[in-house]
Amino acid sequence: MTIRSINSSLMTSDQTEHQAKSVGDGGWVVSFLPGRTLTIEQATAAMQAAEAAAVVGMLAGAVGLTALETVGLALQESPWETRSARPRFGLRLPSWR
Repeated sequence: MTIRSINSSLMTSDQTEHQAKSVGDGGWVVSFLPGRTLTIEQATAAMQAAEAAAVVGMLAGAVGLTALETVGLALQESPWETRSARPRFGLRLPSWR
């Protein structure tokens, strides 16, 4: 995954067709976020997210799902419990022993 900057005014990727373009005064627009002006850091993060989405789409297809289905299920479904599972968000769960 490589994001390339061309003349400090265009970002492209080898993983997705999406692009980010400089609009002056430090502002950037990204092809899949119409109507939003971002900082260069935000535009870079958006391009990285687009690359990740492309990879998820490829992996999802291998198991017969769409990228949206895969991400939705991964975020929504609870993982199996393990004995060494750590509490989420630093919360300690009471011990019932």
